[in-house]
Amino acid sequence: MGGEIAREAGISPQLRFGRLTEVTPQEIARHMSDPRMAEHMPLLTGAWDEAAARDFVDSKEACWQRDGLGHWACLRGDAYLGWGGFQKEGDEWDFGLVLRPDCFGLGPAIARKALEFARADARIPYVTFLLPPTRRHLRPLMRLGAVQTGAVQYEGQRFLKFRLETG
Repeated sequence: MGGEIAREAGISPQLRFGRLTEVTPQEIARHMSDPRMAEHMPLLTGAWDEAAARDFVDSKEACWQRDGLGHWACLRGDAYLGWGGFQKEGDEWDFGLVLRPDCFGLGPAIARKALEFARADARIPYVTFLLPPTRRHLRPLMRLGAVQTGAVQYEGQRFLKFRLETG
């Protein structure tokens, strides 16, 4: 709400990361229920309601407890833009970013901010990215320095795997 007012006034509040617990389950459910989200998210199945959003947040908070790092709420001022961050997958830190459709253009700026964090964190010598083959616009990822390492199966779905050195 405050973010909407700031944008209307021509003020661009700083992008920031907060915990997903700062966002209402209704807002997360609304975001993840948008049919445009499923276009490039093969693991996104079923309906999202408040209970599903709470379960999602609980699972991401469990990652924070287990690994000391996890997914954030991506915010500009108080406005929720989406979620993303790092999740431990075996020995690797995987980076994911899921923005509201009206915020897709902010992806590169948010990714750069998150990768700055990764470069400053000694636990993260490199980051992996898993993208569905439907993603055609890979140039921003390449500009960040990521290289494709192959394809992998994850939960029965095929993904293109990329790696970015952070050290």
